[in-house]
Amino acid sequence: MAKQHMQELLQQMTLEEKAAQLLQLATPFYEGAESGGEITGPMESLGVTPQMVSDSGSVLGLAGAEEVIRVQEAHMAKNRLGIPLLTMADIVHGFKTIFPVPLAIGCSWDLALAERSAEIAAREAAVSGVHVTFAPMADLVRDPRWGRVMESTGEDPYLNSEFARAFVRGFQGKDLAEDRTRVAACVKHFAAYGLAEGGRDYNTVDLSERQLREFYLKGYKAALDEGCEMVMTAFNTVDGIPASANQKLMRDLLRKEWGFDGVLISDWGAVKELIPHGVAEDEREAALKAILAGVDIEMMTSTYVHHLPELVKTGLVEESMIDEAVLRILQLKEKLGLFENPIRGADPAAEQEIIFCEEHREAARELAVKSAVLLKNNGVLPLNPGQTVALIGPFAENSDILGPWSWTGSRQDAVRLDQAMQRRWSDGRLIVEGCGVESITEEQMLSAEQAAARADVIVLALGEDSEMSGEAGCRADIRLPAAQLELVSRLGRLGKPMAAVLFNGRPLDLHGIFEEADAILEAWFPGSEGGEALASILAGERNPSGRLAMSFPYSVGQVPVYYNHFNTGRPKDAPDAQVRYVSQYLDVPNEPLLPFGYGLSYTTFSYSTPVLEQDIMTGDEPLRLSVTVTNTGANAGEETVQLYVRDLSGDVVRPVKELKDYAKITLQPGESREVTFTLNEPQLRYYHADLSHRSDPGRFVVSVGPNSRDTADLPFQLS
Repeated sequence: MAKQHMQELLQQMTLEEKAAQLLQLATPFYEGAESGGEITGPMESLGVTPQMVSDSGSVLGLAGAEEVIRVQEAHMAKNRLGIPLLTMADIVHGFKTIFPVPLAIGCSWDLALAERSAEIAAREAAVSGVHVTFAPMADLVRDPRWGRVMESTGEDPYLNSEFARAFVRGFQGKDLAEDRTRVAACVKHFAAYGLAEGGRDYNTVDLSERQLREFYLKGYKAALDEGCEMVMTAFNTVDGIPASANQKLMRDLLRKEWGFDGVLISDWGAVKELIPHGVAEDEREAALKAILAGVDIEMMTSTYVHHLPELVKTGLVEESMIDEAVLRILQLKEKLGLFENPIRGADPAAEQEIIFCEEHREAARELAVKSAVLLKNNGVLPLNPGQTVALIGPFAENSDILGPWSWTGSRQDAVRLDQAMQRRWSDGRLIVEGCGVESITEEQMLSAEQAAARADVIVLALGEDSEMSGEAGCRADIRLPAAQLELVSRLGRLGKPMAAVLFNGRPLDLHGIFEEADAILEAWFPGSEGGEALASILAGERNPSGRLAMSFPYSVGQVPVYYNHFNTGRPKDAPDAQVRYVSQYLDVPNEPLLPFGYGLSYTTFSYSTPVLEQDIMTGDEPLRLSVTVTNTGANAGEETVQLYVRDLSGDVVRPVKELKDYAKITLQPGESREVTFTLNEPQLRYYHADLSHRSDPGRFVVSVGPNSRDTADLPFQLS
């Protein structure tokens, strides 16, 4: 019935109204918005008329119940057919309650907490009037120079896929029409945006179709299999064609092969950017190529409204193609219940009650604890409550801990590290000395040295400010700023025990810190409750359990460096390898400083020799591997037991190791637990040279351990 109603509505629309329904504009274009009518600068160049705004289909960046209600009511009054607006926004890792950045969430390896974070973000966004979030980002990333690595969940296709599913479940729930506390999810950036050359945003991507399918498409497909309602195109090229004009990618793969019938939206300005890309001569051709590729919504450029009607009238575009796009948009609005109730979940009274409530903050605190990764510890952590602690560095009393894509959050509400530590080290036992992120005066340096001299232990709060990562936050040098490295060096000369807490949005080159600090806790951008979460870890109230979702390079010169790489014909570790003529660097190791899956704890774990029930797998008979893990330390702790596989001989070269499963277990001191994994034949399938997806009989190795490097290996056969 609903679809028939949408068809009837579509038949009443003029061609110009249909084209406008495909237009997405930012908040200032709309009457009722706080900045409504103030169209200046680049927005003026869009050349949209008031009628186009009245006929437009969606608004970008609008949030806040009262404002959404005003804008929607004003829009409905002017729209001839009473078609409501879709409100869309970047709700990436929280709305008002900000969770750790997605890369940090990936390091929790905790799918339930990830889903809960998305559910809370959706709840706060929905009550504020948001209908669609531009998340999750399922881009596979192997280059930490790329600023948007903070928005990914790392370098592994399997882990990425599992988190993509969890985020979609959290955002959307089971029924968007019935559950007004959820929002539609939009997976991005389709496709392979994480492979931008040089780690530089908006840059070229070039890879084989086999590589695309084997590694880079899996996260998006997982999100869509979970029911994700929308897809966003990437800024980059794929096989020489920008994604927003890529018919093979969008029409053939996404629509026909995968059967996706939801809404496809461009990224900001991406349709018009087909011109500087060099595949469109002008806006008219850009509109033509984007609509032929299947892009339904054009975000923040106006080529569709200006040129689609004429392209239809001249026969270059079938009107049915426009109808398909409009119908998908109308159906999403119907699914969200907007025709029945245009303001949907927007509720100013509930907004005050729900947003940033204690329940949500507690969840953010828990995820910040679980996302932190202990990278090094020579016995300095946890701190002793009786010690005098010098908390020094740019993040000692800095509230810039929310990270990029937290535009609706409040730094003023963020719990700083010094505030949380002060509650635990009172009576003058906490000395705080702050400084700049990129510059430290000599006076600040001297004050830091004096504070450190008076303390029993130094805690360095170091890192990047939020502008150093995120979109357009790419860096060729991924070390900490030179001023911070100088601070570490000078304090290191005092010979005091020293721990570093790192606030950042990417894996870093840790030289200058790793050698000097006795302990390093990777906090990432931990969100609204970051200070409290980290202080509880430093004090030993909580035991760190995070594991790296992305390798930390030994040097930026290795990048990209990732665990599931291919071998070469001359591997460095071959038994008969010659000293020089192997694949290696002369000045640094091949391996990363810290591998995928790595992380320490305040306790220790031992693994028994793993046991296979049988060493032959068939299509009907899976393989079962068991290993006993024992907590050999003095504290309760959580261990992430990881299972990897290597295919020793394939139709094409196979990775040296691939994550296939993992289990998180909590053990008391002295407690042991047997962990059993079941490995099936479908988990051994891969894309062959002819792009068929199947497994091959032959020899394999299954590995189990606490990270991708330190594993015990067992051979088996697939027959």
